Formats: sequence, C-alpha cells, structure tokens
Amino acid sequence: MSKHHRNRSWAPAPQPLPEDATVIDDHTHVASVVPFAREMNRQAHERGQADVPVFSVDELLNKAKDSGVEGIIDVGCELPHLQTAIEMALQHPDSVHAAVAIHPNEAVLHGHRGVPGPDGLPVKYQPWHDASFEEAFAKVGELAKAYPRQVVAIGETGMDLFRTGEAAIDMQREAFRAHIALAKELNLPMQIHDRDAHQEVVETLLRDGAPERTVFHSYSGDAEMAEIARRHGWYLSFSGTVSYKGNDGIRESLRIVGLDHAMVETDAPYLSPMPFRGRTNAPYMIPYTLGAMADAVDLPVAEVARATRRTTRAVYGI
Repeated sequence: MSKHHRNRSWAPAPQPLPEDATVIDDHTHVASVVPFAREMNRQAHERGQADVPVFSVDELLNKAKDSGVEGIIDVGCELPHLQTAIEMALQHPDSVHAAVAIHPNEAVLHGHRGVPGPDGLPVKYQPWHDASFEEAFAKVGELAKAYPRQVVAIGETGMDLFRTGEAAIDMQREAFRAHIALAKELNLPMQIHDRDAHQEVVETLLRDGAPERTVFHSYSGDAEMAEIARRHGWYLSFSGTVSYKGNDGIRESLRIVGLDHAMVETDAPYLSPMPFRGRTNAPYMIPYTLGAMADAVDLPVAEVARATRRTTRAVYGI
C-alpha cells in the first residue's frame, strides 16, 4: 500500500465485552456509515487495492452486538436524515433510538442556496437547503413530538467555528438557542456539537439555562471546561479522541466529571479510536474506546462499561 494512502479497511473486531458489561453507543451515524464505506471501497478499487466489504445497517448492528454494544442512539442532524434515524429506530425497536436536530453547520446553509455562503466561505449546497432554517427546525420539533418512543434526544446542536467566519456565528448561536428551548419544552436531553467554540457554547448555555440533561458529544474541551461541566451537572460523552496522543485534557476531563457523568460513543463513521485512526468507524469498535477510558481512570474495562451503561440509561431513559 502506498504510504500516501491511509488504510481504509475495517478494523478487526475487538475482544467482546463481558455479557454483564454491554454498553450503548450514545452518539453514532450508522445510516451514514454505509455510503461512507462504499466511497472508501470505490477509492480503494481505483488504487488497485483490495475491495473493502460494505456492510448493511443490519450487519453493522449485528457486529456491534457481537462486540457487546447492545444499542445505539442514531443521530439525524441534516434535514433528510431526520426521518432516516427514526425509521431505523422503528425497524430495530430493541436496539436503536434516535436523536434529531439541525447541525450548526447546516443551520447556516438553509435558505441560502444559490447565493454565497456566510463570509464567502466555500460551501456545498444541497437541494434540501432551499428550505429555511425555520422550516427545517420545525420538522425537528414535529418529528420529536410524533415519535416520542423513538426520539430520545435533541441533537446534535451547538456551535462549530472550525471553518465558520464572523457572519455565521450569530446564525449558529440563534439556531442553538432554538434547540435549547425545544429540548426544555419536550423535557429531552440535548446533545451538543462543540468544535472550536467552547466559550460561545458555555456562555449560551449559562445565558439561556441548559436543559436538565445536557451532553457534550465527542467531548473536546480541557480540564477547566470539565470543571464547569461538573459544577453544572452536565454530561460528557467520549469518542475515539480520548485515545489520541496529546489529548491529555480530554482524559483529565473524564477523571474530573467521573463515571456517573460519562458516556461512550463512536460518532461513526468518524473518529475511530487508536490504533485504527483514519479507518471507517462503526459501533462495534466501542470496546477500543472503553479501553482508553479505563486506562485514564485506572479501572477495569468492564467496570467502566457498566458505569457508562448506567449513565446512558439514566440520561436518555432507555
């Protein structure tokens, strides 16, 4: 394999979790894993590399169960993916629940297709962006109310300033505030997407009043932010990034909030844990992330797994 191309093959299955220590992946995008893997397969084929298997949703859920992942919360955060996540929950009532929202990067695209994006940044508009943010957000509320057994969270919402210029900050903040209000209205947990926006997210939560169950998905903050989360009873969900070299602040944050305020996730198809960073992620890889969490708190993997399951069930009522 050329050194210029990452290994995009599936990671090997981890050692399964004990039967009494199964877990729930509290933030994943399984519906997106299939097309993502298909694209990785196409690229590998073009380079003359071996084909990469493309698993169906059912196969991915079965692989997850074989690893000890008893359930997932599938997140729909683009307008056409809202119903997709709910349909998956309807088809797999024993193992799948849904979260719905309009992603902060999506929020600034709605209603602007055909005109330059905020700050002139390059954007790729899709047909669904013809709908205004108000129309897209209304769909979130409509579905959450129509499917109360399937939709267990509002998310992912928040702010993402990684590629966002000044003109979009206010748009993201107002979209975030709308989701905060909806989560409180429906008494649902809220999953936060926070990328390079720690101060803005925390200030907005404190200003508007955070939902009773507020979860920072794929937590990326430092110890100082974890202390704020601990004081306010917010929850941190840890992805494969907890295993990355240099992320000592994330590992310290886990120790600060404690296992009764910690959960585990994949954010698949992204953020695969070490030593498989760069490969397509999927819920079956959760035990690798749990291993990194266990190392951070110096406890057995099974004990950490059971703790995250208790916390996840308490937060989402599942």
